[in-house]
Amino acid sequence: MRRKTLGTFLLGTALMIFGLAPAISPTSRATQSEKQTFKIEDLAWLSGDWETAPGRAQIDEHWTKVAGGSMIGMSRTVAGGKTVFFEYLRIEARGAGIYYVAHPKARTPGTDFKLTRLTAQEAVFENPAHDFPKRIIYRKNGDGALTARVEGDGTEKEKPQDFHYRPIPRAN
Repeated sequence: MRRKTLGTFLLGTALMIFGLAPAISPTSRATQSEKQTFKIEDLAWLSGDWETAPGRAQIDEHWTKVAGGSMIGMSRTVAGGKTVFFEYLRIEARGAGIYYVAHPKARTPGTDFKLTRLTAQEAVFENPAHDFPKRIIYRKNGDGALTARVEGDGTEKEKPQDFHYRPIPRAN
């Protein structure tokens, strides 16, 4: 009787260890997120015209509606009455996922950031190999405003930066 109990215990323990190993392994999380499929249509909340509050510099960002598997964007920073920075942006669906492609000052090729998380109010794009930023986050706030956040590796040199946008009213 005791032998059967010990054998059952050992078999049960082995099954539990080997059965749980994939669930607790560090690669299982990455594999699950890689298998996550996103639809570009779920980013429709980003489309529109956005601006920061007036100050020393003002930033406006514009996103087209989703069409043809992509969204096209543009960002411009104006300070002292002059354009001091601009960036062409694109979000596109590819076979391997959805990518945010940034072309600062129209530089080519652009830098790809892969969509790694998407909810009804937030999108996270990442490129761990890029110098700065490594992560770009867009969040639609409850008041209809938009927050964009860029993050680096967390060092003093690469502190996160937040950009708070409000919708630009449409002229009639």
